Amino acid sequence: MTPRQVLRLLLVGLGTSVVPLDTAVNIAFPEITGSFGLPVEMIQWVVICYVLTYSSLMLAFGRVGDIWSHGRVFRIGLLWSSLAYLLCAAAPNFAWLLFCRFLQGIGASLIVSCAAALVTGMFPEERRSRAIGMFTLMYAIGSAAGPLLGGLLVHFWGWPAVFWFRAPLALIALLFPAETQTAARPAVREPVDIVGAILLALGISTLLLTLNQIQHLQGREFLVLLLLTTATTCLFGFFHWEKRVAQPIINLEFFRAGGFAGLNIASVLVYLTSFSVLLLGPYYLVRLTGMSATTAGGVLGASFVGSLVASPLAGWAVERVPAERLAALGASLCAAGLVLIGGWQPGANRQAIPILATLVLQGFGVGLFQVAYMDIVMRTLPRHHRGVAGSIAMLSRSVGVVTGATLLTLVFHTIEAARLADGDMPAASFLTGFRATFWSAGVVAGLAALLVLFATKRSG
Repeated sequence: MTPRQVLRLLLVGLGTSVVPLDTAVNIAFPEITGSFGLPVEMIQWVVICYVLTYSSLMLAFGRVGDIWSHGRVFRIGLLWSSLAYLLCAAAPNFAWLLFCRFLQGIGASLIVSCAAALVTGMFPEERRSRAIGMFTLMYAIGSAAGPLLGGLLVHFWGWPAVFWFRAPLALIALLFPAETQTAARPAVREPVDIVGAILLALGISTLLLTLNQIQHLQGREFLVLLLLTTATTCLFGFFHWEKRVAQPIINLEFFRAGGFAGLNIASVLVYLTSFSVLLLGPYYLVRLTGMSATTAGGVLGASFVGSLVASPLAGWAVERVPAERLAALGASLCAAGLVLIGGWQPGANRQAIPILATLVLQGFGVGLFQVAYMDIVMRTLPRHHRGVAGSIAMLSRSVGVVTGATLLTLVFHTIEAARLADGDMPAASFLTGFRATFWSAGVVAGLAALLVLFATKRSG
């Protein structure tokens, strides 16, 4: 790569990192609830307002990038995000913070929807997989650094720091050179499918909110039914509209080709099951091993380290091994790691190496899978739809995480409550629920690997 290309890659990577660095906000949850005098359960809305917004807008903004310019949409996202971060940090009350998180979600969707297209556009098409490996590597670095930076920032400057520290990063990334033309665009600019974008945004946001509220179903049956009806109506309307409109946000025929739909379902399952590590891992390490919260956070970072190692290796391997086989291998390794995590023993301070090894294995599997899967998505859609392709890959991650937060919590609490009702001690009940949840997650991740192989066979 030339020095100019290296500079472009670094600046796009820096700009992209502000999105996964949002993991720093999780560390500030206790400070936020304490500052505003809120019960702990209210903190979920800090996550919901953000995740629902960027998840529901990614595909639409990806299409806008394909039509107008990936670089232009990316820059708008950086500028918008820098302002949103400062507004979040200055929030005088909780309602204002939630509104600013909504604004932050818009900025994140603008950035993420076009970041992958920008990175792949810097490499020749035959090196597409290496570009994807670089993109996933940058994303994993941001995710891994977030909790550590968040702890330091909260300690020295309080919770607003987890927001404002990203504003200068976004502004610096605005300096990246203009993108080069990487794919032929139509001579006449296509119109943006506004109706489809609105239906899709409403459908995805209400669907994810429905999944979130299922875990609080008692007393909210009417609300959940209303949300589910709205989501179903909007998504059905979106699919019907996309078949009729001349220039849709996404051509639905892609999902009928070569098991493409099955591969996307497998992606949701991998991210769904992988979320168990961040969901239950901290509680296990703190309660049953005697680790401090800081140490536990560092140990859980081993999963991200596994992904960091796997990303560039996967980018190299996809040039030599069919991406579908690598995706199946990644899902299988993730499944094995989850099953082994379910076998952790209490008092495992003396077994630090096995704990770290299983986390690295699980993260390595996820890293292999996500590079191979994204390569398949980029390969399946035309080059002038790279914004949509990258958005599909990121959307499957969001749907998997939100679904996992609900379903994994339900599985764990149901089993834990059953054991408590049978007279088990709290620690034993927790351990039973922990093991059952991870073993179930391992089985589902294994099914995702089989689904990938089935889709491969079908496409062959």
